[in-house]
Amino acid sequence: MNIQWVRAPLSRYKLRDTATLAHLIQTYAKASDLSKGKELHAHLLRVGYPLCTFLNNHLLNMYSKCGDLGYAVNLFDTMPHRNIVSWTAMVTAFSQNLRFTEALETFCKMRLVGEFPTQFAFSSVLRACASLGFIEFGKQMHCLALKSGLGYELFVGSNLADMYSKCREIYYACKVFEEMPCKDEVLWTSMIDGYAKNGDFEDALLAYKKMISDGVVVDEHVLCTTLSACGALKACNFGKSLHSSIVKLGFEPKTSVQNALTDMYSKSGDMDSASDVIRIVSGCKNVVSYTALIDGYVEMDQTEKAISIFVELRRLGIEPNEFTFSSLMKACANQAALEQGTQLHAQVLKFNFDVDPFVASILVDMYGKCGLLEYSVQVFDGIENPTDVAWNSLVSVYAQHGLGIKAIEAFDRMIHREVRPNAITFVSLLTGCSHAGLMKEGLNYFNSMEKVFGVVPRGEHYSCVIDLLGRAGKLKEAEDFINSMPFEPNAFGWCSFLGACKNHGDKERGKLAADKLRKLEPENSGASVLLSNLYAKERLWEDVRSLRQMIRNSNMKKLPGYSWVDIGNKTHIFGAEDWSHPQKKDIYEKLDSILDEIKNAGYVPQTELIPIEMDDSLKEKRLHHHSERIAIAFSLISMPIGKPIIVKKNLRVCLDCHSAIKYISKVAGRKIIVRDNSRFHHFSDGLCSCGEYW
Repeated sequence: MNIQWVRAPLSRYKLRDTATLAHLIQTYAKASDLSKGKELHAHLLRVGYPLCTFLNNHLLNMYSKCGDLGYAVNLFDTMPHRNIVSWTAMVTAFSQNLRFTEALETFCKMRLVGEFPTQFAFSSVLRACASLGFIEFGKQMHCLALKSGLGYELFVGSNLADMYSKCREIYYACKVFEEMPCKDEVLWTSMIDGYAKNGDFEDALLAYKKMISDGVVVDEHVLCTTLSACGALKACNFGKSLHSSIVKLGFEPKTSVQNALTDMYSKSGDMDSASDVIRIVSGCKNVVSYTALIDGYVEMDQTEKAISIFVELRRLGIEPNEFTFSSLMKACANQAALEQGTQLHAQVLKFNFDVDPFVASILVDMYGKCGLLEYSVQVFDGIENPTDVAWNSLVSVYAQHGLGIKAIEAFDRMIHREVRPNAITFVSLLTGCSHAGLMKEGLNYFNSMEKVFGVVPRGEHYSCVIDLLGRAGKLKEAEDFINSMPFEPNAFGWCSFLGACKNHGDKERGKLAADKLRKLEPENSGASVLLSNLYAKERLWEDVRSLRQMIRNSNMKKLPGYSWVDIGNKTHIFGAEDWSHPQKKDIYEKLDSILDEIKNAGYVPQTELIPIEMDDSLKEKRLHHHSERIAIAFSLISMPIGKPIIVKKNLRVCLDCHSAIKYISKVAGRKIIVRDNSRFHHFSDGLCSCGEYW
């Protein structure tokens, strides 16, 4: 091509032959140089150059690749003659520019004028079907492709497999794959990617192994997908062998591969290797790899380490994204770390991620789990169009705080807004009903799950119903429900039933539940402790001694109870009868003065809750030195007057502490919020938000 001709001003263009012009338009398309392409098109129109279908098709392609669909559509509509290339160019243009519905409409118009699609048209329309989830239309395209003899063409086959995978029809994707006479790396990649995205991670790894054994060349995309499957399965050894292959094949410098490696090691719990990838491999210090590292530490409950990585990320001048904040806010929610959570919220606002629906949903969850229900609702009300995740967070927050009616109201609003509930929604809704004593409502929602909303009940939903009936004292109904279940209850279900038997003094059913629970979790002493408490309540001391001896002689692990409070930027952790705190003298003086005050206000220790034979005065002392009371005493001497006290506990708060904290809230004039492993209790002026139903 004459370079001088290309660079000359339009006024000096010497119009050459059609092939030269087509090549020039192609050059602009490859370089995405829309301005020069428009200039040339305008010049051709101005000088009256006869634009044949061949040149118009090249112009269509250029406008499509440069993303200017308006010009492409105008040109297409004014073309005097169109051929299959013209139609294919428009279908591809719409598909590549994410206007999938118009891609399908254009394809249908093409068929109406009698044009038979090429493999490129099929591929573009199949991509549109995959993106829209139009599986039935996709199946029709499959039939048409087979009829035209293009069904077994590699390009079409790869897109068919991809379409079926993305529409969660993995069976048909496999069938397409198996029927292809030859398989290239694109088709193999489509299958591995499909398995991974459908959660069939083991099949993804098997497909990768078969691909390698067949001698198919791998690329960075298939390596990234396979690493993702390794991370999901925590298959660190397989991931390490992949890492070796990546180094041998020379893919390690690729940023996408570095990110996938960091993510795989993080999800597998190998944080040292994940850190090494970032530290050793040049160019790996980016927001994706750092976010993967943060997420790994969050999954391992190492919140402080996750936050330190965030600090390092900011120090390097790397801007966090919405996934970075989502992981960190999740960590703060799980640990009820309010101080860190509010600081991160400020960062979220600074980067304008508060408008991101997923970040906003986690903020709702974080404030709820930190005990600040009002803040949680306030954040939710600020979301313009709440997604199902946001609604689930709100329903869950109300359930955690024992506000069953509010949870139902939120659910009704969700349905009114035409947001479809899912399995998570119903777990929260049923939990809310259970903690608020709304037995009838809870049963109605459970029975409507599949019939009305198409959500098949799972183990956790059945466990919620067992808990619902048990808390209401309907032990016979709960037992009948268990016997009618399509599968055995999980550990939570049997634990709920055992707890209900303890509360209502049913030792026969309690023994049955304890035996079932011990079979499921033989090393967990919880079942035996609960049964021991049941026997103690019935004053069956011989049975209590027998159970305690069995716990001592076995390998059962008894989870120690502890409570913690956040004062300033420090977390203070306390155990029962804990004498380790530097301020222990002041704490226990405050404890003793509180005991005198609440006794004068009417508090009576429930010494019968100590499941061993000893003097009542010793039992009273043990109760008074429970971890949550020590944490409250420390808060009273450390926090400003009038500031609410928020205590977190890893076990369920006991009946006596529940009674004592009600009196403490009254005599101290403080609002006290206690989050145990079951729910929140808001104590104020001698009352608790649970209304004694918990």
